[in-house]
Amino acid sequence: MRDDLTDPQSHLRDFIVANFYIPDGQPLDEVTSFLDAGIIDSTGVLELVAHVESRYGITIADHELIPSNFDSIGALARFIQRKRGGDGGSNDRLAR
Repeated sequence: MRDDLTDPQSHLRDFIVANFYIPDGQPLDEVTSFLDAGIIDSTGVLELVAHVESRYGITIADHELIPSNFDSIGALARFIQRKRGGDGGSNDRLAR
């Protein structure tokens, strides 16, 4: 069993399928663009950010809200892994 905290792709896919409209026949692999495929709009990005911050205990700065971090399952998983292992943890973890 995979740990979604260290390998988040499977969890992210499940969250997106459960919370956003995926058109019939629309592939959802690690490189499918959420924006190009019409899966997530700007409001959906905010919902996704809130979920990722809560689930993975990271804080996402405004300047990090760019397509290279949030436009596919693979990009988002890599971003989460960078943030969780990233810059020594300063300000990355939320107080619990």
